Amino acid sequence: MALLDSLPKHVRVVEVGPRDGLQNEKAQIPTAAKIRFIDLLSAAGFGTVEATSFVSPKAIPQLADASEVMAGITRRTGVSYPVLVPNQKGMERALAAGAQSIAVFTAASETFTRHNINATIAESLEHFRPVIEMARGAGVPVRGYISTVFGCPYEGAVSPAKVLEVAERLLGLGVDNLSLGDTVGVATPNQVVEVVTLLAGRVPLEKLGLHFHDTRGTALTNVLTGLQLGVTTFDSSAGGLGGCPYAPGAAGNLATEDLLYMLHGLGIETGIDLGKVVEATSFLASLLGHAPTSKYWQAATANG
Repeated sequence: MALLDSLPKHVRVVEVGPRDGLQNEKAQIPTAAKIRFIDLLSAAGFGTVEATSFVSPKAIPQLADASEVMAGITRRTGVSYPVLVPNQKGMERALAAGAQSIAVFTAASETFTRHNINATIAESLEHFRPVIEMARGAGVPVRGYISTVFGCPYEGAVSPAKVLEVAERLLGLGVDNLSLGDTVGVATPNQVVEVVTLLAGRVPLEKLGLHFHDTRGTALTNVLTGLQLGVTTFDSSAGGLGGCPYAPGAAGNLATEDLLYMLHGLGIETGIDLGKVVEATSFLASLLGHAPTSKYWQAATANG
């Protein structure tokens, strides 16, 4: 087992189901159910539960109740509830709602960025400047999402050098850490090695997180590769909810239950109760109109 001896002993799992998961669900989830879902996830032991997004309600109607959700959740000591913000107006709404942690988002692909937020990468970064300044003034940490790191639905392959360029520009603006997203679920382990190795030469590993989609069934393999490279932060979505509404065929975030099962099986500590995550997903499942895609959830509830 020498191959696994060097794996990290503790991993931070960032739960993104209430935001990234729900934003792509067709069924409109009631505000009270979103609040309950977040509270159940908080009780499971996550240190970070991404709660919602302050994008335009017209762009993502599912998250139009962001302020109400933030007002209704039970905030546990030691748990961060970051929200996604696209611009200064969104930041103003987020701060008014009591957000204490935010995330901004761009991509490593020009075409995807234009489709997603109707701006170039450079323009998107300039939009973040006042947002990050406001966050600094309020003492609010900022996470930077980079989409299409491993491939773009419009352009195909994405250069790792472009990913590094965007990462360095985000960090230069004052972002605290980065999440590298496989938006369309095309990544294979060799790509993970190439991208992480390149960035690790310029960016501290502790500032990097990996965000995989399981569209082609490679998410857990890519996580294991990330672990072997020393990455200790991974995003996942309870039940495998959602994907990106602007990326054709991208449904399927890495399921939190599947990730936890593998991590715990490897002896890696997360501080999260897998059984309670199953309970959270089960609560939401009846409202979705379809079964969650998590393999672990399906096995755990097969006789329930």
